[in-house]
Amino acid sequence: MAFCNSCGASIESGARFCPKCGASQPSTAAASPVPSTPPPATASSPQNRSTLRIVLAVVAAVIVLGAIAIGVLTMIGLHIARRTHVTQNGDKVRVEGPFGTVTTNSGDVSKDLGPYVYPGAHLLNDNAANVSIAGVHTVAADFESDDPASKVADFYKAKFPNANVNVSNQDQYTIVSTDNKNLITVNIESQGSKTRIHIASVGGKDSTSNPSD
Repeated sequence: MAFCNSCGASIESGARFCPKCGASQPSTAAASPVPSTPPPATASSPQNRSTLRIVLAVVAAVIVLGAIAIGVLTMIGLHIARRTHVTQNGDKVRVEGPFGTVTTNSGDVSKDLGPYVYPGAHLLNDNAANVSIAGVHTVAADFESDDPASKVADFYKAKFPNANVNVSNQDQYTIVSTDNKNLITVNIESQGSKTRIHIASVGGKDSTSNPSD
């Protein structure tokens, strides 16, 4: 119930005029609703549970893919191991596998390098390698000479007139030649009273059989 503002008679709520005195009554403004604030998300809310499921699914997928990759690599390794055969005869080692054959020989490589060896130089066996892979023959070795580095460099400059020559100083030379489709690299360095010569030859299977003089 409400009361008239003019005569004080009882009137119905929301009435615009007093039924006794006829005085108009002020309208009561409806209270504006207060916007409700959504409750804070908790760990048990549907949104957080959905995010957690997505994260767990991603982690599970990564673990599964990792396990599959390890299994595949293991199978490949076992396949290669079963098809790889190693034989050794003295200094010569031959490895036959699914991707080709590798032959190494740690013996005297002077005969393979032939005339590439500086006259009078002696082989240092600790740094010698003779490897054949899929028809590519690589021979590398270190030699030592009593002659000065400049004299050794002159010998190889004459042997490979078209080679690229790099001189770091008077005691260190690098000579690179591609004569006869073979890659020949000669590093010459003075070491005290000796001269160290490193020779590397890369070419076909018989690259050192008939080198140019």
